[in-house]
Amino acid sequence: MRDVPDPRLRDPIDVVKAALDGTPPPKPPHGGGRPPGGGEPPQKKPFQINWKWVRRGAVISAAVLILLPIITFGMAYFIVEVPKPGDIRTAQVSTILASDGSELARIIPPEGNRVDVNIDQIPVSVRDAVMAAEDRDFYSNPGFSFTAFLRAAKNNLTGGDLQGASTITQQYVKNALVGDARSGIGGVIRKAKELVISTKMSSEWSKDQVMQSYLNIIYFGRGSYGVAAASQAYFAKPVEQLTVAEGALLAALIQRPSALDPSVDLEGATDRWNWVLDGMVEIGALSPQDRAAQVFPATIPPDQAQTANQTTGPNGLIERQVIAELLDLFDINEQQLNTEGLQITTTIDPKAQAAAEAAVTETLEGQDPDMRSAVVSIDPKTGAVKAYYGGADANGFDFAQAGLPTGSSFKVFALVAALEQGKGLGYQVDSSPLTVNGIQIGNVEGGSCGTCNIAEALKRSLNTSYYRLMLELENGPSDVADAAHRAGIAESFPGVDHTLSEDGQGGPPNNGVVLGQYQSRVIDMASAYATLADSGVYHRPHFVQKVVNSAGQVLFDAANQDTEGEQRIDKAVADNVTAAMRPIAGYSNGHNLAGGRASAAKTGTNQLGDTGDNRDAWMVGYTPSLSTAVWVGTTDGTKPLVNQWGSPVYGSGLPSDIWKETMDGALEGTDDEDFPQPTEIGGYAGVPAAPPPRPTPTAPPTPPPGTVIQPSIELAPGITIPLGPPTTVPAPAPGAPPVPGDPNAPVPPPGDPNALVPPPGPPAP
Repeated sequence: MRDVPDPRLRDPIDVVKAALDGTPPPKPPHGGGRPPGGGEPPQKKPFQINWKWVRRGAVISAAVLILLPIITFGMAYFIVEVPKPGDIRTAQVSTILASDGSELARIIPPEGNRVDVNIDQIPVSVRDAVMAAEDRDFYSNPGFSFTAFLRAAKNNLTGGDLQGASTITQQYVKNALVGDARSGIGGVIRKAKELVISTKMSSEWSKDQVMQSYLNIIYFGRGSYGVAAASQAYFAKPVEQLTVAEGALLAALIQRPSALDPSVDLEGATDRWNWVLDGMVEIGALSPQDRAAQVFPATIPPDQAQTANQTTGPNGLIERQVIAELLDLFDINEQQLNTEGLQITTTIDPKAQAAAEAAVTETLEGQDPDMRSAVVSIDPKTGAVKAYYGGADANGFDFAQAGLPTGSSFKVFALVAALEQGKGLGYQVDSSPLTVNGIQIGNVEGGSCGTCNIAEALKRSLNTSYYRLMLELENGPSDVADAAHRAGIAESFPGVDHTLSEDGQGGPPNNGVVLGQYQSRVIDMASAYATLADSGVYHRPHFVQKVVNSAGQVLFDAANQDTEGEQRIDKAVADNVTAAMRPIAGYSNGHNLAGGRASAAKTGTNQLGDTGDNRDAWMVGYTPSLSTAVWVGTTDGTKPLVNQWGSPVYGSGLPSDIWKETMDGALEGTDDEDFPQPTEIGGYAGVPAAPPPRPTPTAPPTPPPGTVIQPSIELAPGITIPLGPPTTVPAPAPGAPPVPGDPNAPVPPPGDPNALVPPPGPPAP
């Protein structure tokens, strides 16, 4: 006989099932008699189930299971707040433009490439295709599909096929508001949120507002978020120009963007595309005849799409500076940068930028592949950066921001300090070699002007003259550093806490500052010289001209800012410095600007340690409307700077070539401008005029060989007496200059400033 379990020991689940089925409980085994094996039966009353209460409990439980979600939904519906259209910020691309509106770069947020557009910009055929692909009753449903919700919730709980919401509204809510929890209890909660928010959003938003927001946020593959970015990524055209076939393909991609990319699975993409077109016919958006005429559209290669989304070449370094300026100086943060689709107009002049890039490329062609250059051009009247070249690699090192020794181009700041202390351009300085504290100071290739004025010494770039001039300043090298800082040399920059400081802690510089031994940046040299070009008025160098968000709101406009600048150097001082620099471009191997345009410039060369080789070479110069600094060196500055023929590169060489080509290209077609006339300092207004040429004196008859000359002294007019033994003077060769001490040598007129100046030597770099 089969054992029957005691009813008291039955599984409660079985009891409930039996009650629901109406099955009576089984009778106790053995007819209620004695248990097997004898003994008295238990006296305790058998357990009895009240089937009436079981049935009531089951009904109540079922009611709770049905009513609780409804009550919870109702409560949540009234509690939850749905954002208004436009309140939800989605990451989207900001665009950097040149001053003429042409695109320089795009700032792609971490979430990918996105550009928001209005519903009116999206063709109706594209919207219809998306409905056919994702939600064919979009304009009539309440924002959710209940059957799809139950199916997705069941699968998420049981581990079945993971499914998302089916309506466009729910997809938008998931992507924009509730996230992407996929399985388990988190998936159920996320689905519940979708249901509540989608329902309420459908009643508070118009369908067009939902469609617009959805098409601006959904992912289409190739790193593109939103239909506008997708249009560029697949067809390289604005969204407004999409055809029916192209719109259908984009709609087909939404289901599985990366897998259905035609470059990955052409057959799968074609099948899905055909399905979308058939859906468009079904919803009445496309006639059968037009459907039959559709041809699968060609897409651009993925690598071309990727390149289009990347900033390349020198523009990448411009982008880097623009972002830094936005974050550091303006009331614009990264949240705005990544979500508001900013349109950032820069000060970059495409003509000047093209001239700088072409100048570097052409000049360095054929040179050592390790040779590098940096070019920055600034408008002296505003501080606007017109051209910026820090290197050819968008993601590489920016040499325009690097700290580099400036060489003799720093002498102009010693001249500023000297003029401020009353020494005019006619002030005379010795150019002979000197030794200071055991350091020998000399000039390149032994150049000299004897004793000449400080303007001439600047033109010839005589180290000895300017070293002596610096030693005569009230505070020596500190005055040079102070003048440089006031002109625009940064007091610090990344990697250098204190510029022009020997101890690096803000202490004074040593004497080498006058010869450019300390580090300065190319952009700072262009800015400091721009201050001189604007008669001593400093303008902060800047890249950003105007910032507008995607709604058209102007966040910043430089036109509304104070552009008067700051008078940091006295006008008379700056104008006299300019006067001293005017001859230098032509003196430096003939680098006058095209058409005889007036310029002021200074070269500079820095040596590679004590090797005697060159390491850095500079040319910095300006017109009244443009200041340009050029540096040429090598990647890491550890090898000699030589040209393709093995000769040392000086500032008067390759840097001057780049400077001239950049300036000529940038200024082509603009009006010629002249500098203001300098006013008097130290008795000189500008560079002293050269004395008029003297006629060559007629040489007196040469004494015959062996002529004895008796030295004498004049006691009174007409009265002389012999002095010492007679001297025999040999006859000079024909045409030779008089012998020193020859009483027949011509005597220069009194006060002749060139009395001790030999004929000009070869140009110094």
